[in-house]
Amino acid sequence: MGNQSVLTLALGLIIFSFLITSILVVPFIDFLFKMKLTRQVQGGKNSKSLFDKLHDKKAGTPIGGGILVIAVVTILFLILMPFMNYVGIAIQSSFDFNQERFIILFTFISFGLLGLLDDYVKIFGKPRPGKLGSVFGLTKMQKFSLQWALGLFVAFYLYNFLGIQILHIPLFNVTIHLGLLYVPFAAFVIVFFTNAFNITDGLDGLASGLLMIYLFAYVIIAAGNLDTPLFMFISVWLGSLIAFLYFNTWPARIWMGDAGALSFGAMIAVMGLITGNVATTFVIGAIFVMEALSSLLQMFGYKVLKRKILPLAPLHHAFELGGWEEPKIVIRAWLAGIMLAILGLWLATI
Repeated sequence: MGNQSVLTLALGLIIFSFLITSILVVPFIDFLFKMKLTRQVQGGKNSKSLFDKLHDKKAGTPIGGGILVIAVVTILFLILMPFMNYVGIAIQSSFDFNQERFIILFTFISFGLLGLLDDYVKIFGKPRPGKLGSVFGLTKMQKFSLQWALGLFVAFYLYNFLGIQILHIPLFNVTIHLGLLYVPFAAFVIVFFTNAFNITDGLDGLASGLLMIYLFAYVIIAAGNLDTPLFMFISVWLGSLIAFLYFNTWPARIWMGDAGALSFGAMIAVMGLITGNVATTFVIGAIFVMEALSSLLQMFGYKVLKRKILPLAPLHHAFELGGWEEPKIVIRAWLAGIMLAILGLWLATI
């Protein structure tokens, strides 16, 4: 498949997926309202949490946009691959097609199901008392343990069945063969980005817009690697995400929820691992990294220094508390994400 054919196919898949999701998203929002899958008031009048004071006004917004995107992308991806074979379009990849397709879909769906479970418990479960108000959803230990279990499985699958075990460092042109150590390394990357993306998903359109930019960069990387299954998956995902983002920008009519956040975060990591561009993943996804590190820094302050380091964590909430309007924070983050994507693509080509 030539470069022109790859570009034509990618653009067509983006448009097709966008149209399908656009048709479904409004009825799906109505469905979420009927099922009462909406954000609950988590703070209450007596809450001490600054976050609750800033965001409890958003109670009632439907949660579950990630479910729609996961469903549309999964179904289209499963249908399109046999269709390509039928019409005679060559499928190219460095890996066994069935193995690569399995691990892509397993990651996408399994982390989505974990997030869906957390969303369900948040909405319909009983709140637990916390230091700054009520706590909803799975406990941190439950969620973290399940993330590591899934992350280790995916990492072992990449190592054992796809044969991936290297870490490439661009600019220095260094390739490190990790051997079996690749499994815990890859699992760490997956769990890190799963939580980093989830942490970033705190303002309308912030995480989904940054992900859109990220996917534009990675569809170029995957196409350059002649990885047909991956660039097709990214193309379908990108089109569906753009349709979702239209309704997720401020003021959001729908949020992706943990179902989308955990699934999308894990897939960010797996895309980098499959393409051998983990370092590039950290560059293009640097906003996600900074958001996660700001939360870790705040936790360090509470646990060790017995005081908070930032006015509010993660970083986007610190800007919000400082008086920045939500759309301004989001748009400036997108602009930073565009420049990081350009930098990451440059690194991937040298």
